[in-house]
Amino acid sequence: MSFHVVTDPAQVREVMRRTDDFLPTNALTAVVPLSPAALRILSRARFALPPVLASATGHAHLRVRRLVAAFFTPAKVAAVGPRVRELAQKRAAEAAAALHAGPVDLADLVAKHIPPVVMAELIGTGLPDLDTLKRWSRDSLELFWGWPDADRQPALAESAAEFYAWLRGEVDAARGTDSLFGVLDRAGLKPAEICSLGYFLVIAGQETTAQLIATASYRALQEPGRWRQLAAGGSGRQFVQHVLGTESSVHTWRRATARDTELGGTQLPAGAEILLELSGHHPPDAAATAYSLAFGHGLHRCLGAKLAELETVLVLEETARALPDVQLHGPEPGWLRLLSFQSPLAVTVSQGTP
Repeated sequence: MSFHVVTDPAQVREVMRRTDDFLPTNALTAVVPLSPAALRILSRARFALPPVLASATGHAHLRVRRLVAAFFTPAKVAAVGPRVRELAQKRAAEAAAALHAGPVDLADLVAKHIPPVVMAELIGTGLPDLDTLKRWSRDSLELFWGWPDADRQPALAESAAEFYAWLRGEVDAARGTDSLFGVLDRAGLKPAEICSLGYFLVIAGQETTAQLIATASYRALQEPGRWRQLAAGGSGRQFVQHVLGTESSVHTWRRATARDTELGGTQLPAGAEILLELSGHHPPDAAATAYSLAFGHGLHRCLGAKLAELETVLVLEETARALPDVQLHGPEPGWLRLLSFQSPLAVTVSQGTP
C-alpha cells in the first residue's frame, strides 16, 4: 500500500478540517490484506468493525461522539488525578522493592498497569488479566497496523477473536447499567457497533497511554538532570508535552480522499491513501499547543487526550520520586514500530549511585 505522506503540521490540520474531502474510512483498515486463514478465524468469532467513531462520519458519528465524550469531561478527567497518583505510587514502590534483586523494566512493572485500571473505572467495564489484555492489544495493533505475513496472521487473528469475545460478554453484561456500553445500548447501537467502538477504545485508552508513559520515562532517564528534577518534585507536564510533539506513541494516522482534490499544490485522485504524521515536524518556535496535534484535530480529535496527558505526567513524576537514583541499564531497547504506533519495548533500569 502506498501513501501520500503529509508532514507539515498546518497541512495535517487542513486535512483533518476538510471532512468532506478527506474521510476517516480507512482509519481502522488493516495495512496489509488479511489472509483467508485469518479471515476465517475472525469470521468464526463474528468479528466485525462497523464504522462507529474513529472511522465514522456524519450525524451518526457526532451522536456517538457526544455519548462517549460524556465519560471524558474535563471534570471527570481531573477527578481521577488522585487515583492515578495512588496507582503510580503503588507500582513504583513495587519496582523499587524489585530493584534489590537486580534491574527492572519500568514499562512492564509500572507503565502497563495503570491506564487499564483507570480506563475501566472511567467507562465502567470489567478488566481482564492485565498480561492477557496486553497481549490482545499488542496483537491487534500488529494485525491492523503492522505488516504480519500470512504465517503470522492466524495467531494474531486468534488473539483478536479472544479479545472480541471478551468484549461481547462485556456488552451483554452492560445492558441496563450506566456504563459506557450500557449508555450506548440504550441509545440504540447494535451489539456489533458497541463492540467495534469498544475494540479500539479499550486499546487506545490503555495501550497507547502505556506506550507514551514508556517513551516519556525512557527519554527522561536519558537526561539524568531531567530525572533528578522530576525526582525533586518538579513538574513533568512540559516534558511530556515535548515528547508528544516529537515522538508521540500515536505518531501517524490515516485518511482517504473522497474525491479528486488538491492539497498543498498536489492533485490527489479520489480514493488516495493519505498518511498524516502527527508528531516530529513542529518547528522549534512552534506554539506551546503544537503538541496537541498528537491527538488529532477537529471532529475526530482523541476524546481521551487530556486523560492520556494527565496519566503520563503523574506516572512519570511519581516514578521519578520513588526511584530517584535509577539509571538506564543495558543496551538500547528494541522498539515497537508500526505504521501508527511506536514505543520502547522495555525501559530497563538499575540502581545508580545516590
